[in-house]
Formats: sequence, structure tokens, C-alpha cells
Amino acid sequence: MPGFDDYGEVDAVVARVPCGGGGEEKRGIRDVFRLQVHLVVANLVVRNGWRDDRTVVVVFVGSCRPMWEIFRCEDLVERLGDVWIYKPDLRRLKQKLLMPVGSCQLALPIIKHGQGKIEHDVSKLQVQNPWNHPREAYVTVLHSSEAYVCGAIALAQSIIRTNSTKDRVLLADKSISKRSLEALKMAGWKIKFIERIRSPNAERHAYNEWNYSKLRIWQLKEYDKVMFIDSDLLVLQNLDRFFALPQLSAVGNDGVLFNSGLMVIEPSECTFKMLMEKSKHMVSYNGGDQGYLNEMFTWWHRLPATSNWLKVFPQANIRELHELPNVYAIHYLGYKPWMCYRDYDCNWDAMDHQIFANDVAHWRWWAVYDSISNRLHPFCTLSTRMELRMKKARARAGNARFSDGHWRIKVKDPRKRQ
Repeated sequence: MPGFDDYGEVDAVVARVPCGGGGEEKRGIRDVFRLQVHLVVANLVVRNGWRDDRTVVVVFVGSCRPMWEIFRCEDLVERLGDVWIYKPDLRRLKQKLLMPVGSCQLALPIIKHGQGKIEHDVSKLQVQNPWNHPREAYVTVLHSSEAYVCGAIALAQSIIRTNSTKDRVLLADKSISKRSLEALKMAGWKIKFIERIRSPNAERHAYNEWNYSKLRIWQLKEYDKVMFIDSDLLVLQNLDRFFALPQLSAVGNDGVLFNSGLMVIEPSECTFKMLMEKSKHMVSYNGGDQGYLNEMFTWWHRLPATSNWLKVFPQANIRELHELPNVYAIHYLGYKPWMCYRDYDCNWDAMDHQIFANDVAHWRWWAVYDSISNRLHPFCTLSTRMELRMKKARARAGNARFSDGHWRIKVKDPRKRQ
């Protein structure tokens, strides 16, 4: 950063936007010099505007759009050719600058207590909260099928068990039946109906064909912030503190990429429209929402991995964990708990899924299942297709004499068909 005191008081900042390389749609999205220019401008604006609550105008000059991860589309006053004029919201901008901007450092400082307990300090961010009485909610999305209705029921119960004070909103398309919607309401969700959105680069009938429906979360304008959570997560500790983080905050998935299964975002119709418009040209690296959002939010804030603990074990010797780490939420990759017998994690029975196998994590999900109303248990029954898959996998595991021996377990799950 430059010596900001050398600038004195300013009412306007003008900067040329470096575009960087990467082709027409991806120009400069991971260009570090481009990021640095925006951070210098943002710091200069906040330092001057904060002194006497003045308005500081920012003028960017360049053919490519300024970074919307830092300068929001709502703050764009006017565009005149290659000139972009902004009046930034100083409280939001300052809150963002209090954290590392990028994908390498943890967003929140860690506080270590005795007996291995770890907490994450949000005190500085709460002081700078842009809203005196923020409207915040946990949000999940169900579309195209009812395969995750059971997961959403358990997710709601797990959030309630942590004594969260936030709303719980479920976005559902017309594929979810009236009976299931009533069960989801009973579980604790507020239901809002959406039209699903097709992933432009996904193959027809692929698992991610309609995953862009997740973009609808930016239309929840009645909330200042929402935490999106996929329905195959289970919350073990209160996550409310992480609402203090700005958009977009998530957990690292691979290198500079984040996992879109849990994200803190700030709803905005202007952001939603831009995401929809860019989706026509910006190609997702995996054809789904996660690949697309990583292209659109290149510089994001890193949540602790324990807030979206991916249930994946690349080393075989740690799959048999008897205790979970001190996690906030488990993300159930592979076969989901409600798609297995409750006796053990059925990922053990498929060689290509053993990387996702862990009985302790599996049983933690079933402990939450046992706490929900008996009236909701029928929504977690085994389908004929699920059970047939498991029987075939158990038979193959037995024939191959898998060393873990789970195929030997006598199944007592009451949902099992006789």
C-alpha cells in the first residue's frame, strides 16, 4: 500500500483499471496487479470517507468492468463508455477490507482455548456491521426431484438444535410435492417458490443440469445476508457468528477454488441479473454452479474448513476415525446417510466411494434423524432403487472380501424391506 497520509483529504479517486489477460470474458479475473489497484483505491476511499462521513466518488477508467467483488454493482452510479463512476457504501467497503481479500488466508482470526477448543473472532467485524439490525437467514434450495427432501428436514433440525436465532428459508420449484412441502414446513423451513434455472453448459439429464437454480438466493432481497447451505450438510455447532462476514465467504475446495455448498452472500437483484447475463458466456469449469461462481467471485474470503467440513478421506488410515474434529458442519459427499442403511456408511461397499466412508460422521446424521418428529420419518424411507443398489454393492464387497468387513454386518435398519 502507498503512504495514504501523503494524499491528504480527497473527494474523488480516479484509477485506470488493468484488464489483464484471459480472453474477452475472463480478462484479468485472477490478475494480482488488477486486485492490488482495486485494494489501493478501496483503502484510500475508506480512510478519507470515514474521517468526517463524507462521500468519496470513485472513477475507474478502462474497457473491462471494475472488480465487483470489491465495488458492488449497486454502487455504480453511471457508465460513460470506458468510464465507470461509483459512490461506494463505506460501511460495507470497510467491513470487507478488515479481512484478507483473496483465497489464501483465513478470513477470521482463531482464538485457542484450553482442551483443544477453537473459536473464530468476529468482534472487529461486528463493530463494523453495515446494518444495525441485520436481517439474516439460512437458505437451502430443492429443485428437479425430491431426493434431498429428507436431507433438508435433517438440516433444519440440526440448525434448530444449535439455538440459532436466524430465519430458515427453503427455495423450492414445482417438482416438490405438496405433501413434502408440508413436511418441510413442519421441520422448520419457510417455503418460497422459484422457477428453476438450467445450467447452460450441463448435459441433458446430468446431475447438475439445473444447478444454476442456486443463483436464486441472490433474489432474497428481504434479507441483508444469507448463508446458503446444501441439503446434504448437517450443522453441529452454531454458525450464526459467520454472518458477520461479507460476500462472498466460503471454504476452500481445491487450491484457489471454493466449495459452493456453504456460502455467505448478500442478496441483490443487480447481482442476480449480472450473474444471469454473464452465464450466457462464462463457462463453468464443471458445468455446474460451483464452477461458475468460482469464475464470477475470483477473490473470495476463506471461512474455516470446519464450517463446511468435507467428508472425504484421501488417506485410508483416517477413514476409521472414532471422533470427528471440532467441526461446525459436515458436508456428506458420496452416498448420503438417508440413502444408506443406518447400521453403517454404505460408501464402504463401493471401491470408488470408500474415500467418502466414515461411520462416525454417518451416525452423527442419524442422531439428528432420531430427534425429529416421528411424523417426518416417512420422508426418509428407502426407495426400492436405493435398497437394490445397496444389496448389489454389499454382494460385490463380500465377493471381493473387502478388508473393512462392513459387508459382514447384519443389517437391522427398520426401514429395510424384508
